[in-house]
Amino acid sequence: MEKFKTDLHTLYNFLDKEKDEKSKLYHHLENDEHHHLQIIDEFANFLELDEINNDIKLALITRLISLRSDSLVQVLKKRELDQKTIEMIDLKGYEFVKDYWHKEHRKTVDFIKSNDLFTPFYRAIFEGVYNIGVAFSSWQPVWTQTIIHQINAQLLEKFEGDNQKVHKFLEENNLFDLGHNGEIADRSYSILHHTNGEYKSIAYIKAFKKEVTYVIDLMEDLIDTLIELEDNLYNHKWDYILYFQAIVQALSEDKTDTLVSKWADVDRAWMKIKTPIQIGHPLEYYEDHFRKAVALEWDIRLSNPNSLENKRAQITKNAFINLYNSLDIKNENIYNLTISSIDKTMLFIGRPAMNFGAGLNGMFSAQVVPNDEVVSNEFGKKIFAFSDEILQSARAKPFLKLHKEIFGDEFLKAERVVLFSKPDIWHKVYDISTIGHEFGHILWCDVDSESIMNRTGHFKNIEEFKATTGGIVSFLLNDEESYLTDYVIHDIIKRAITLIAWQEVGEVLPYYCEGLIHLKGLFESDILSFDTSTNKLTISQNPQTIEKLKNWYLGTYKELAICYMNKSDAWEFLKNYVKRDKEIYLPIEANIEAFVRYYYKRYQEIGQEIDYTDKKSNYII
Repeated sequence: MEKFKTDLHTLYNFLDKEKDEKSKLYHHLENDEHHHLQIIDEFANFLELDEINNDIKLALITRLISLRSDSLVQVLKKRELDQKTIEMIDLKGYEFVKDYWHKEHRKTVDFIKSNDLFTPFYRAIFEGVYNIGVAFSSWQPVWTQTIIHQINAQLLEKFEGDNQKVHKFLEENNLFDLGHNGEIADRSYSILHHTNGEYKSIAYIKAFKKEVTYVIDLMEDLIDTLIELEDNLYNHKWDYILYFQAIVQALSEDKTDTLVSKWADVDRAWMKIKTPIQIGHPLEYYEDHFRKAVALEWDIRLSNPNSLENKRAQITKNAFINLYNSLDIKNENIYNLTISSIDKTMLFIGRPAMNFGAGLNGMFSAQVVPNDEVVSNEFGKKIFAFSDEILQSARAKPFLKLHKEIFGDEFLKAERVVLFSKPDIWHKVYDISTIGHEFGHILWCDVDSESIMNRTGHFKNIEEFKATTGGIVSFLLNDEESYLTDYVIHDIIKRAITLIAWQEVGEVLPYYCEGLIHLKGLFESDILSFDTSTNKLTISQNPQTIEKLKNWYLGTYKELAICYMNKSDAWEFLKNYVKRDKEIYLPIEANIEAFVRYYYKRYQEIGQEIDYTDKKSNYII
């Protein structure tokens, strides 16, 4: 076991150094060291882009290293390219990113083998996950084109861009998958197929037969390999094998009404794996707004062998009990499921080792899964937190003109001191805001909450706010952490404002909506104010405004908890904060709307421009 722990250290450090090395591309751009940016020149040539300035280069580095395409899409829009052309370039960009990261992940597998890390059993898992991942990555663009660019685009056109009409059509025509007990599921493992003027639902195995069959073949190859090996360290051999077998059975299922139950069995098998080496399967469903078709996630994650005991679960539980007892309305099922899920939840603090498929379109800073509340009632959840990875990324990214213009020097300097010189404070704030966010997802939910509350398609658009605010309120009710208040409020301000940049990025709409709700509290408490005559934002973070914000969060969160306890449609809460304006959502208050419009306009104009008036060396001790 000691060798295994040492090997974990070795691989963790290898991944840490690899991350630093790749992130140097940002440094080279900041310092005009363009001779070190050959890979970005290759990327630009591959996409057939001309007039390659620093804005384009920053967007391409962000796409390649940070795996986010929104910056690239924004600079393409700035060049007034049409939507179809942007989609084509985006898909082409995925191919370049895929090839780059497959080579990098191959290096990781080879490093494990050449250094004889772990045991033959776990080396086989890394090799197998890599091979399967390559197949998932090849399937991903087909999935995107079919579901997002074709089917969903057709539905939007059919109903003139009205999401609620799309949801009504899908429900009335029985086009959602059925979940537990024959009820409408909160996610799908199928796609819509349009033929003879009608839509029908078909399983992935029918829609993507070639791609799915190949993944199944590779999965069975890995199972055959593992059967011949032993896990003498954790005795999880059959847990891993049964997990892979469950995935094979789920991928092979062609009856749409049994897909959710088959994938619930995958989640059950997965929850039994408790080793530091965790494999992520298709779990999330943000990209598809309408039927929540589960994205093609596939990755392998490591726990940090140096991670310390974390108390966030108990802090969250204490706050939940306190708040529940303060409400007039009661729901024993929700109370019991919440407490049970928190008690059973496993926390893994670490970093991704290899990611494929949808993971090449952006990795999360943390994750709480599975989303199946029936499974969670039985087994709890797993929370993954990638704080080391996020800190490295934040330190690597260049300072931006947009942030200087909006936030001002005083605010940014305070943030940068923490980022570069106070890692202990940074990690504590991450624990509250990000790990707290993941625990916040667990609260106030019953097994059928999402399916009932999502009638108008807005559940996710309030769920992210519920999650973040669950972490915030748990913090506010914990006096032992009060010394971190200024840092946490600072983080809320930065998050709420920067999320405006995702106004037109469909797959992260829930986070954009979350930001709009936070802005309501920040403006109402007078922490933020915006002068429309000068377009100047003023930040007033003092004891009086902070106290007002605390009261706003506590009151708003109680209202949201009641919404969840009643299983009201999510729009009943959301409509108090946002309105629909053609294709986008905006705040209902005129002054906040003016700020959001201004910020987004400036983001479009200068969002990728680097600020050279301050340097990272001013903060590094």
